[in-house]
Amino acid sequence: MASVEIVTIGTEILLGHLLDTNGGHIARALADHGVDVYAKHSVGDNADRLALMLEGVLERADGAIATGGLGPTVDDLTKDAVARAVGRELRLHEPSLRAIEERFRSFGRPMAENNRRQAYLPEGCIVMENPHGTAPGFIALRDDGKFIACMPGVPREMRPMLAEHLIPWLVERFGLREAIYTRTLHTVGIGESDLDRRVEDLFRTLENPKIAMLAHGGRVDVKVMAKADSPEHAAAMIEPVAAELRTRIGSGYYGDDETTLPGAIVQALVRRGLTLGLAESCTGGAIADEIVGTAGASAAFRGAIVAYADAVKTALLDVPETILASAGAVSEETAVAMARGARRRLGVDVALATTGIAGPGGGTPEKPVGLVWFALALGDGEMETRRLTFPGSRADIRERATVAALGLLWRRLERQAQAPAAVP
Repeated sequence: MASVEIVTIGTEILLGHLLDTNGGHIARALADHGVDVYAKHSVGDNADRLALMLEGVLERADGAIATGGLGPTVDDLTKDAVARAVGRELRLHEPSLRAIEERFRSFGRPMAENNRRQAYLPEGCIVMENPHGTAPGFIALRDDGKFIACMPGVPREMRPMLAEHLIPWLVERFGLREAIYTRTLHTVGIGESDLDRRVEDLFRTLENPKIAMLAHGGRVDVKVMAKADSPEHAAAMIEPVAAELRTRIGSGYYGDDETTLPGAIVQALVRRGLTLGLAESCTGGAIADEIVGTAGASAAFRGAIVAYADAVKTALLDVPETILASAGAVSEETAVAMARGARRRLGVDVALATTGIAGPGGGTPEKPVGLVWFALALGDGEMETRRLTFPGSRADIRERATVAALGLLWRRLERQAQAPAAVP
């Protein structure tokens, strides 16, 4: 099985002026063809440091796959470093020079002398043509058979070169017959540490398939990855592990792969014949935006009332002025009144309300910035509330509150669906 490390080259990447999208794209393409990626690195435009990096990669893996530093300017030093790492001299590659000259002729522009630099390649390398730019790619081989593959850093040039030249070469050279298949299980309302405790033994003991966790945006994904020679074999390996994970996760699990949290909620509401309405203050319509972004939401979603000012809470949601005066707009009492008002005004089965302090000002020791109250009304008498405090900027707090509100709704719907039926 082939093993590689990915090296993205450019000082602008290290300075944060350029976002490295090439590394992720290459890693995904390699995984799809069964190539093990041991590590990813970024190196500036320094030939000495790059050569040392590449030499180290070749000690650990079968090869390095690099992007960037193949241009015509003085800081494009990739080829010099690669030649040093594989013990080869740079030689003028006449076919590449003619291709560069022809490209400039097609543009009706004279070729600058420094563009000749792009046609100097490590001696004996395998050249990868670049019809989308002037810099050819190449695969340089060391005497022991280890390799360094170099492609341009411009994504529109790199991506077709990877797909049309490098991947087929890797498949043939290493006889690749397996690929890495992944299923992603989505969770909400479960902290990363809690989820880790639930699956720790699987993480430590499983080899193929393996599991990994990724926390993002108030949610945690569990990835199950299998290396197999076909999608069918991979599915047979993944499903028992996925089934065990779903049991351990419980109501926090809301779907696999392309399933979204709002999509899962809409499907659950439609299955049960329930309608949903929202009353939003600090989230300002963000929850409604998530719901209506789901195809088929109209079958369950009736609408939302964004009641930011106290007067609107009173006028449109029937929140009593006495509650606002005694408990304040950001309180459990107000959230409950908002949910009841939304359920009554919108004529829905389920109503969800949010009220909070998104900041940056307005907080007090008793009610700090980031405090959000949630209320969920189901049926005439059922009410569930939650008090959470979120860190971060105003945008962070609103985003986290939106995810938490959707998570509260999902887990309530799931718990209710799993509850045993009442005995008549």
